Amino acid sequence: MAKKIIISPGKYIQGPGEINNLAVYCEPYGTNLLVIASESVTKLTQEKVENAFKGTDKKIVFVQFNRECSRKEIERLKTIAEQSKTDVFLGIGGGKALDTAKAVAFYLKKPVIAIPTIASTDAPCSAISVVYTDEGVFEECLMLPSNPAVVLVDTDIIAQAPVRFLVSGMGDALATYFEARAVSRANSNNTAGGKPTQAALALAKLCYDKLLSDGLKAKLAAQSGVTNPALEIIIETNTYLSGMGFESGGLAAAHAIHNGLTALKDCRSFYHGEKVAFGTIVQLALENAPMEEITEVIGFCKRVGLPTTLKDLNAEHITHDQLRTVAQIATAENETIHNMPFPVDQEMVFSALITADQLGSVLI
Repeated sequence: MAKKIIISPGKYIQGPGEINNLAVYCEPYGTNLLVIASESVTKLTQEKVENAFKGTDKKIVFVQFNRECSRKEIERLKTIAEQSKTDVFLGIGGGKALDTAKAVAFYLKKPVIAIPTIASTDAPCSAISVVYTDEGVFEECLMLPSNPAVVLVDTDIIAQAPVRFLVSGMGDALATYFEARAVSRANSNNTAGGKPTQAALALAKLCYDKLLSDGLKAKLAAQSGVTNPALEIIIETNTYLSGMGFESGGLAAAHAIHNGLTALKDCRSFYHGEKVAFGTIVQLALENAPMEEITEVIGFCKRVGLPTTLKDLNAEHITHDQLRTVAQIATAENETIHNMPFPVDQEMVFSALITADQLGSVLI
């Protein structure tokens, strides 16, 4: 029998005001802390972080993240961390900031604490850093030997973020169940290098169920500037259930389609989860999923405001040649699309892109 692997962050903490307890969670890891955050996130959180460490012996250095998880940025931050004799990294912000912090910590063999300020991706929990070029084109997935030591989710901070981030996180989470299901059917490996466990598949299914039951309620609460149980559930769904489900369940076509879409300049203003949501519809078209399932997924996307067509991604005028480029990138040799339970080639993906676009146009 093949081995099964499930991996997770060392500790996941979620709740209002939890950033105030940051010193407690950092205590086991060292004295010199390097905080990696963008300028806007630093303005939002620096005072809270500094207050959390008042009266302790911790030394904190804030360094500005330049908004792209690229090789150049990783190398720049490595140099700063070495000069600061960093013991532990704190990545604060969105997925790219957290992925960068994880990558730098990996190269310097130090622990990292992930503190998301938006619930837009499942990056906080994962042992993966997605590396892009300086221009924002997908380059590679850096597979890390361990997950963050701590994931700290302050829901008061996340509730202040623009609603679009929350919805994008739902788009990322939407792929979790369908990709894990495909990996399981194919008897392929998850991102940890083993077969999915039953626990991982159950978490992936729970992820999808919670999107359907609580996604719209959470969006409406966020739009109104209030918190409710549904918003807490969707923050956990986007961050933890999706993170555990995708990594220990596995990735398949939806994320490979996302990677292909990053080659289209017209799509680059859209968030990761928005492109993944459309990639999920493409995957369902690729595997000829039951119409009831496709209708359910597209209906969910329309209710919460996720893209269901190329037009929604500002790409209604792209040519067939450009779509074939997307298909070519999505089917590259090491892409996760090859975890599907049948062989996939460029022509199949090209056809599925067109079919998904049409389905998203005609279904209400």
